[in-house]
Amino acid sequence: MKLRYPQVFLFLCTLCAMPTMFAADAAVKLDTPVGGWRTGAVEGEGENFRQTVNYPASSVNTPVGQANTARISGQIKSTPKSKEPGRLIVNGVSMPLKIDPAGRFDRPFSFPNGSNSVEVRSPDGQQRHRTQFLNASGGATPAKLRVLLSWDSDGTDLDLHLITPDGAHIWYGDRVAPNGAALDVDVTTGYGPEIFAMPAPIKGQYLVYVNYFGGGYSRDEEGQEDAVQPLTTAQVTVITEEGTPSEKMETFLVPMRAVGELTLVKSFSYP
Repeated sequence: MKLRYPQVFLFLCTLCAMPTMFAADAAVKLDTPVGGWRTGAVEGEGENFRQTVNYPASSVNTPVGQANTARISGQIKSTPKSKEPGRLIVNGVSMPLKIDPAGRFDRPFSFPNGSNSVEVRSPDGQQRHRTQFLNASGGATPAKLRVLLSWDSDGTDLDLHLITPDGAHIWYGDRVAPNGAALDVDVTTGYGPEIFAMPAPIKGQYLVYVNYFGGGYSRDEEGQEDAVQPLTTAQVTVITEEGTPSEKMETFLVPMRAVGELTLVKSFSYP
């Protein structure tokens, strides 16, 4: 069993009105996020990015009671049966999207401040839905540095680790640092994404690591899970000054071959 620490990273946000722009297919329904007026988490709801896992792993869904302000959910109808994931494209970053046999998807996601676009595509790319909305988080400082990790296999657990210039280590076991850096959801059962955010990055060198923690399970035709150790490809996207004219985005693809592997993906300086 993979132990998860009890830190909970909370985001309280208000989504303001903005014209919704999308190219939508009637077979794709996006329940959340939606354009137009949105409020923050309703009373009794929270934006909880804490998850646990027992292997063999099951599909990843949002934590129970997750606020709609921090999830991407809906359904792709009439899509051909496929073991391949769909595609989730958030603000230009394309990631795999886990879809269950009924075509439903439900993923936790911490949206940055400002304008956001979300597009969902079926595995064959023929069906899609896109929406755009404005996220204003009640005065919180926008993240000037964000790092997103996703990967291309189900039933696997990759972990994002960052070392900041002051020596802080942000990972699933210590997700919030005194310097303001934080890791949101710890996805344990395939695809991701995991997102690191830092509102006021310290000047200096940052190290981005990916650890192939565990998993490696596939389902047979009867739905039983068999232990394997598949090659999985990690995708790491580093975004600085997101949502501004100075925004820069770099994406790196890294093959992860075996459970236990730890790879230095990127070393970079900020600014």
